[in-house]
Amino acid sequence: MRDYENLIGGTWQPPSGGAWLPVIDPGDGSVFARLARGGEADIDAAVSAARVALDGAWGRLDAAERGRLLQRLGAAILEDFESLAALESRDAGKPKSQGAADIRACARYFEFYGAAADKVHGDTIPFSEGFTALTLREPHGVTGHIIPWNYPAQIIGRSLAAALAMGNAAVVKPAEDACLSVLRIAELAAEVGFPPGAINIVTGIGAEAGAALAAHRGIDHISFTGSPETGSQVAQAAARRLCPVTLELGGKSPQIVFADADLDAALSMAVKAIVQNAGQTCSAGSRLLVQAPIKDQVLERLCDDFAALQAGPWDADLDCGPLINKAQHERVQGFLGRAADAGYKPLARGRIAANAPQGGYYAAPCLFDAVPLDHELAQQEVFGPVLAAFSFEDEAEAIRMANATDFGLVAGVWTSDGGRQMRLARALDCGQVFINNYGAGGGVELPFGGVKHSGYGREKGFEALYGFSRTKTVAIKHG
Repeated sequence: MRDYENLIGGTWQPPSGGAWLPVIDPGDGSVFARLARGGEADIDAAVSAARVALDGAWGRLDAAERGRLLQRLGAAILEDFESLAALESRDAGKPKSQGAADIRACARYFEFYGAAADKVHGDTIPFSEGFTALTLREPHGVTGHIIPWNYPAQIIGRSLAAALAMGNAAVVKPAEDACLSVLRIAELAAEVGFPPGAINIVTGIGAEAGAALAAHRGIDHISFTGSPETGSQVAQAAARRLCPVTLELGGKSPQIVFADADLDAALSMAVKAIVQNAGQTCSAGSRLLVQAPIKDQVLERLCDDFAALQAGPWDADLDCGPLINKAQHERVQGFLGRAADAGYKPLARGRIAANAPQGGYYAAPCLFDAVPLDHELAQQEVFGPVLAAFSFEDEAEAIRMANATDFGLVAGVWTSDGGRQMRLARALDCGQVFINNYGAGGGVELPFGGVKHSGYGREKGFEALYGFSRTKTVAIKHG
């Protein structure tokens, strides 16, 4: 059984407090490794190491050289692809094809931001006679990254790569439930030549290591991905010292299907968007809004689709893997139990594969219909493979229903009417709108983030580079 230590200042170190956390395989409940249970002292050491790197070897690199390092890391991730994909799948419970897709996406982030590192420029500003005015783009300094368990490889790529491209040094606190790919990527970063302290990783419990990172006075910017409840706590801790924060939180995202839609494409994606990662995705399409004339047809087809879905171990590569842990399994089952108690039973349900180990945290995908709009299945983030379907009469009602939650992350619109496409794109209160698709295949280049309880700030694309830097204005008077 391997012990995974913290990476601080270029060396792997045991936790200062001597405590360890079990790494549990969600597919069978077994313990197969141990993680360092880092705390305040480890975070403090990591922040100090990042500051030393920023003032030293890492901070002296120009943008082009930072970019080369990032691209080398992307290449190294692809060279280690098979083992990384298996590690990601087992640790997070993903079917192996999904784990593989996440590693490819992670490598793409490092490639993209490596190529972009020397392409973020300041501006010159027309100003008064006798002045030259310009802006500089500078790193924040030491950035903190709190990474969730549902997409550890992808999110370390999209968060860390952008921060490093802009010249920040980083302290990463990954989720204790799934972070082994993050630790392996940190090993690869050292192998390709990142200076010690540019990347520091401290594992541990959110209430200990995560809280210490959010509150640390040496952190100049925080990127957090996770639940709205924890995001609020992170933002409050940062606000006490006026530290800027990027929050990517939850979602209750609608897919809106009009009667003129390509139903083959729409319904195929409706299923994929809720079973991906067993529904443990902030942008999961967990609400399906269907125009009334085609509602019966749509539900009939979806019932057949859901009945064929299976959940099983990661290496079986079925539709769903296990949920991440016992607590998440109990949470999803709680939603289903309360719905049943209120008289709402699934219209269709998938099944758990016969070869699924008894100790695993498996949940069969479920399709619901006729749930009231104020019911928790219509309003709250289940974070499991549970889809609720609703009907609407016209465009105006579809918009009202889509916007009628506290969340605003993503929406999908399925219609062949070009005018309607643009009207809904403008009217939907969310951070991303996908027309006749959902997710655009991941879209490393596409800015991502939410409104309302889905957070603020943007990751991905060039917007992330702007977020991980600050503007300085320089005005020169020369007569």
